[in-house]
Amino acid sequence: MDKVTVKVINKSKNPLPQYGTPYSAGMDLRANLDEPVVMKPMERKLIPTGIFMELPAGYECQIRPRSGLALKSGITVLNTPGTIDADYRGEICIILINLSAEDFVINNGDRICQMVVAQHSTVEWAQTEVLEGSERSAGGFGHTGVK
Repeated sequence: MDKVTVKVINKSKNPLPQYGTPYSAGMDLRANLDEPVVMKPMERKLIPTGIFMELPAGYECQIRPRSGLALKSGITVLNTPGTIDADYRGEICIILINLSAEDFVINNGDRICQMVVAQHSTVEWAQTEVLEGSERSAGGFGHTGVK
């Protein structure tokens, strides 16, 4: 397994993000709140984490929903996956939405999403007039059928 060092400042009252198991891809991020936040049905809120980081060039951080929170409570990340670029230095804040029919309360320290740090490539475009054919070609949106 590859490891990368990421500089981090933790201004929250919570521990640093951490992996739940040895083979987890994502680390849980926690809400950094002075008082509970109530989310009404279909309401979206920006939730601070108190985490600031410096990703190395060539890396990004993806913010993804926690599956248990989505299934059990209808709480998900609105712009999923959210992307944090290597040159961003501000606080990581999470856009959550309550898709349930009930109010949902977020407390300080609640695990609200997961964060995956990954390498990425930078594209260099090669403009052309013709693309090579493929088995799929231009087929999309259900072109392989239901079964």
